[in-house]
Amino acid sequence: MKMIVAIIRPEKLNDVLEALFKAEVRGLTISRVQGHGGGTERVETYRGTTVKMGLYDKVKLEIGVSEAFVEPTIQAILAAARTGEVGDGKIFVLPVERVVRIRTGEENEAAVTPVRPS
Repeated sequence: MKMIVAIIRPEKLNDVLEALFKAEVRGLTISRVQGHGGGTERVETYRGTTVKMGLYDKVKLEIGVSEAFVEPTIQAILAAARTGEVGDGKIFVLPVERVVRIRTGEENEAAVTPVRPS
């Protein structure tokens, strides 16, 4: 099992959600976040004062998946979120030790996106 954490542009969220749905990936958490990566900083004038804007609005997706869904999830996010410009975001794949579905008590593989038949 893995936790896939993706940081994407807010305007690409609907495209990514559609791609995940088509890849049969279900169950995710979405958060509005701010961050700064390798992009150049922009300078704006606010009430006559020049301000260096270092943080950008982003969307963070957290998706717990079984091993069979790791690569399809990554590929769906890449295809839908990529613009080719600086600031497209990142995908992190983290190991998950244990998952428990609160409603049913199901654990691990049964508690995340269903396992694809071999």
